[in-house]
Amino acid sequence: MQPILIGIDKLSAFIGKLFAWLILALTLSICYEVFARYLFRAPTTWVFDASYMMYGTLFMMAGAYTLSRGGHVRADFAYRLQTPRRQAMLDLILYVIFFIPAMIGLIIFGWDFFVISYGQNEQSSVSPDGPLVWPFKFIIPFAAAVVLLQGVAEIVRCWICIRDGDWPQKLNDVEEMEVLALEQARRAQERAAG
Repeated sequence: MQPILIGIDKLSAFIGKLFAWLILALTLSICYEVFARYLFRAPTTWVFDASYMMYGTLFMMAGAYTLSRGGHVRADFAYRLQTPRRQAMLDLILYVIFFIPAMIGLIIFGWDFFVISYGQNEQSSVSPDGPLVWPFKFIIPFAAAVVLLQGVAEIVRCWICIRDGDWPQKLNDVEEMEVLALEQARRAQERAAG
């Protein structure tokens, strides 16, 4: 089972890192707009649409990657004090009650949202020559499906932790500075005591 869970983590990481390149495109397009507007007195009509679409896409497509790395917001001050088994029980309950229904809702209603937009060949009404909107509306159900897949992997990890009493290994490529600082403080205390 562990290779499948790590494979899902790798897929989430790949998708998150792939879409992270939108940060560069977003930065370049906004810089271009600033130069065009203030240096050449020739503002664009497309940067506003492109920027909010790129940002929205980046935000949604980073969800699975963030979930795989435990980066979503939670009440850590209470959560960290619990044993791994209790953490897993709490996570499992929250996944079942809130996470799964929310992701299924996003997939269903996001798909309907996309289909209506595609059927109308919807274009942005914000700028005069607005770009097509339906490709970006497709991101809603797609991102929800990817997050749901990662969520299933996290649910399996919860079951394993409840059964074994410890969290199974995850694919990690980043770690919070707070975690690193606490680990360094613990090591310093051990050296001072020993």
